This record gives sequence, C-alpha cells and structure tokens, in this order.
Amino acid sequence: MDVRNIWGLGVAILIIAGSPQASAQDAQHPAIADYGAITPLPEAAHRPLADQPIRALFEVSSDASGPEGVYRGLDKVARFLNLLASAGVEPHQAQVKVIIHGAATSLVMNDDAYRDRFGTANPQAKVIEALQGAGVELHVCGQALARQNIPSDAVAPGITIDLSAITTLVLLQQRGWSLVPD
Repeated sequence: MDVRNIWGLGVAILIIAGSPQASAQDAQHPAIADYGAITPLPEAAHRPLADQPIRALFEVSSDASGPEGVYRGLDKVARFLNLLASAGVEPHQAQVKVIIHGAATSLVMNDDAYRDRFGTANPQAKVIEALQGAGVELHVCGQALARQNIPSDAVAPGITIDLSAITTLVLLQQRGWSLVPD
C-alpha cells in the first residue's frame, strides 16, 4: 500500500468517525443505517472524491423487494450513499435524485393512504425517510399516479410530483445527471 492510499484511508476514517451519524453506524452502513449494506474497500480504484461534483439520477420502477422487504431500487440508492461515505464523501456533498414510476409508484404513498389501499402501513416509509434525511430528492411520475388512481394528497411528504418519469429522465440527463437505471 502506498502513502497516498494510507493517507486517503486515514482521512476517510476521520471523516466518518467525526460525523454525527458515525456513532450510530457501522462499516457496512457509514451513512444510511440499516439500508444499502456495503463492503468497505479502502484500496479500490475509482473512488469518489469530496471535491468531485456528483449528480446521480436513480430510476426506480420495479416493485422487486430484497430480503428485508425494502425495494431493491431504494436500497441501491442507500448503498450508493454508503459507498460515497466509505470513500470520505458525505451524502449531502452529492446531488442525488430518484424518479419513481411504474410498478414502484405505490411506494410513495403516505401511511394512511397506503393502509387504506393495502391494509398496512407503508413498509418503505423508513427507508424513504432515511434517504430524505441524507438529502436525496424523491420524485414520482404524475402519469403513473393518475393511471394507478393515486391522488396527489396520498403522496408522502417531501416527494415531488413530476409531469412524467419520461420527461424527468430526459431533462435531467440533458442537464448532466448520470442515470442509474433500475
């Protein structure tokens, strides 16, 4: 291991250890507790840098759930934030947006609306709250809401209703956002 890698690892450890969330986190979840587990690789190549602009647009359209019942697309966003943190980049230093549509649309429903429709509280509410707390902007396709008869007042707080996922995907990529597909 050369000196630059040792220095980078030391800085990453200091940043993570000095962050207010670090005491509640572990090496697999340095930014988002309970979601998006990672394996820290301090010597790996292509590590993000704190002074490097990061603009990521995640598309979440599948209702595929992981082993803990969390939508895989949302867990992928949490994993991205944990990977950034493991490299010394705080989640708030990156610009991260999520556009939700298709089979995943119902995950944006508030607990009352979700309970009325499915008989239980929204199981995605905690991961959504964790992502929003880390500065992630969540958006939902207005066309998908209309097609699935989900009124705008049923959408959880802090989630923006866009004209459509299609327009969001095209416009943000034209503005320099890197797409991470579902």
